[in-house]
Amino acid sequence: MAEPTRPPGRPGFPVKVPEHVQGGAYANNMIVGHTREEFVMDFLYVFPNQAVVNARVITSPGHMKRIIRALQDNLRKYEARFGDIREAVDPKEEPVVN
Repeated sequence: MAEPTRPPGRPGFPVKVPEHVQGGAYANNMIVGHTREEFVMDFLYVFPNQAVVNARVITSPGHMKRIIRALQDNLRKYEARFGDIREAVDPKEEPVVN
């Protein structure tokens, strides 16, 4: 396992990142579903005529709200530093290349 690191904004809270997680997982699409008790986020790598779920994150509704707030905050900071991000085309509207 990798050495513990401290995530931004959480000094004093060490986080261990296992080796098999360190490289991350590329995702260019996401599917979100929910029940009363939890949200399920499937992160997919979509390529012509196929998709693979690379990661699944399951969390509580209360924590989902915090995740959304953290993502909005980071997106705002990113755009303030690097400029506006152009939203990607919805895959349902993108033409299929054969």
